Amino acid sequence: MWVTWRDAIQEALYGDDGFYRRERPDQHFRTSVHASPSFARALLELTCRVDEALGRPPAIDFVDVGSGDGLLAARVLASAPPDLAVRLRVTAVDLSSRPPGLDERIAWASTPPATVEGLVVANEWLDNIALDVAEQTPSGPRLVLVDPATGDERLGPAPDAADLDWLERWWPLCTPGCRAEIGRPRDEAWTSVLVRLSRGTAVAVDYAHHRDRRPPIGTLTGYRGGSIVPAVPDGTCDITAHVALDACAAAGERAVAVSTTLTTQRDALRDLGIRGGRPPLDMARSDPAGYLRALSLASEEAELIAPSGLGGFGWLSQSTRSAN
Repeated sequence: MWVTWRDAIQEALYGDDGFYRRERPDQHFRTSVHASPSFARALLELTCRVDEALGRPPAIDFVDVGSGDGLLAARVLASAPPDLAVRLRVTAVDLSSRPPGLDERIAWASTPPATVEGLVVANEWLDNIALDVAEQTPSGPRLVLVDPATGDERLGPAPDAADLDWLERWWPLCTPGCRAEIGRPRDEAWTSVLVRLSRGTAVAVDYAHHRDRRPPIGTLTGYRGGSIVPAVPDGTCDITAHVALDACAAAGERAVAVSTTLTTQRDALRDLGIRGGRPPLDMARSDPAGYLRALSLASEEAELIAPSGLGGFGWLSQSTRSAN
């Protein structure tokens, strides 16, 4: 059975018995949320900044898209100062079932609220939006078809006009054998979040690349149990591909965004107070237990901002009215 990669990924991840219907992401790969509570602390700081920019409204949203086990939403709510906590509406968005024991104040939904005023965070969500793969041939780009049971591939028809236009603008293919992942579905998914944002900011954090540095054979990868595995879309593993965040940014600007920042997680988190600095050695003598705690925190923060690791992730922030 030969299908497009987009159809195969969609069924493998989100079908009735799909990977993300059964599994929690933290069981298979390490995200910034699980690397350190400091990630939630940084996003709480960003929530406070958005709150101030909006004039401290009677209610403000924090929406976690692709919430997984709900840990980020729970940590933000638990750490919010009282004057913000009483106004904070927290929604965790995920297709999996609500985790047991999650704070009852957190709404659990399969789609974001219809109207959002506040902050939306999509951490490692866009890389799991299903998309097609194209390969350049002497006669032009062709879609790559896959057998979901084996991962075997063969070439199919040419992409449709809209996808060809996307390739020409965002991922031109010149040499036969080169491949591209057609990111138009990610643009549409991101826009579908932004148009719900009546006032506020939306942030997408993900593996990313830019137009002048696209990988020549793409980035399609499988993950299972913390290890990279062949990208076989049979529902037994995560299927992911890096995100053309520059294309998502342009789509957001065409829709509703009035301001855009595209940077790295390292720079974004450092602006939000995550430094990863070691505590002074004198503290080891005056407060040994405190020193060990501070040293552990510094190590966690350093992982979040390491340029060759999580700190190298792309960080796209776009705002609508009155939140920049």
